[in-house]
Amino acid sequence: MATITQDMRYRLSLIKYADKFGVTKAAVKYKTNRQYIYRWKRRFDGSIESLRDLSRRPHSHPNQHTPQEIKLITDMRRRNPDAGLVVFWVKLMRRGYSRSIPGLYRFLKRQGIMAVHPPNPKYVPKPYQQMDRPGQRIQVDVKFVPSACLVNRQLIGERFFQYTAIDEYSRWRFVEAFEEHSTYSSALFLEHLVKAFPFPIECIQTDNGPEFTNRFTTHRDKPTLFQVHLEQHGIQHKLIRPFTPRHNGKVERSHRKDNERFYATHTFYSFEDFAKQLTVYNRRDYNNFPMRPLGWKTPNQVLRDYSASV
Repeated sequence: MATITQDMRYRLSLIKYADKFGVTKAAVKYKTNRQYIYRWKRRFDGSIESLRDLSRRPHSHPNQHTPQEIKLITDMRRRNPDAGLVVFWVKLMRRGYSRSIPGLYRFLKRQGIMAVHPPNPKYVPKPYQQMDRPGQRIQVDVKFVPSACLVNRQLIGERFFQYTAIDEYSRWRFVEAFEEHSTYSSALFLEHLVKAFPFPIECIQTDNGPEFTNRFTTHRDKPTLFQVHLEQHGIQHKLIRPFTPRHNGKVERSHRKDNERFYATHTFYSFEDFAKQLTVYNRRDYNNFPMRPLGWKTPNQVLRDYSASV
C-alpha cells in the first residue's frame, strides 16, 4: 500500500476548509494562493490518492536512443549474450554506435539486458599434509623490521631483517636478526638453525625470493649459497607456488603475531639491541606459549613429549 505523505494530508485539510469557509479564507489561513487551492480542488476526486504528486519524469528526451540504435543494440546483444559492458560497447562502436559507455550502461540496465556472468569457480584448497615427526618440514621466511621501531637517528635509512623458521609438527620456532637480506644471510641462518633444532631436518620450505633460490633470476640454473648448504646437510628444498604466501601460512601467521606482540610495543636503538630483544621475545613468548593447534601445549612441550615417546 502506498504511503500517505504529509503533503497529501495538508492538501486534504486545505480542500475541506475551503469547502466549508471558502477559498479566500482557506488561502489566508493556510498561507497560500487561491490558484493553488483551485488546482487541487479540480484534481481531487474524493480519494486521498488523487492528491499525490505526479511524476515529473519527461516522457521523452532529445538525446534518447534512436530506433536504429535500439535495433543495433538488441541485435548485437542477441548475438553476444555474455559480452561484458566494455567489450559490448567496442563491438557497437565498430558498427557506427556513438554513445558513451555510461549511456549504454543505463540503456542496458533499463531494458534488463545486461550480461549475467557466472560466478568464478571457488578455490578448493588441497588437504593439508599433517607432519608425523619434528623436522619433517620446516617453513622459513624473512620479515622486514618496521622502520618505525628504529628510534636512533643514526639508523635512518637502515634496514633490519628477521629470519624465521617454524617446524610444522611442533610449531617450534627459531628466529635470528640480520642486517643483510641475501643468500649469504640465508645460508648462515641455516647453519644456526641446524645447530639449534634438536632433531634432524629433512625438508625446508621457502618462497621464491632471491635470498633462497635463483628460480626467477638470470642465473636460474645456478644454485644459491643457501641451496648449496642445504645439499651439504642432505636437506630437501621445497619451493612454494609463486605469489601464494598462504602455502607458507604458519610462518606468515607468526609474523603477523610478531607485529601485535613485539614490534607494536618495542623500539630499537641499535642492531645489537634489536637482536637481543628478538631472542628474548622468541624464547619467552613463543616457544613457551600454549597453542590451540597443539592441544594447548607449548612447542617445547610437544618436542619433549615426542622425545619421550621414541
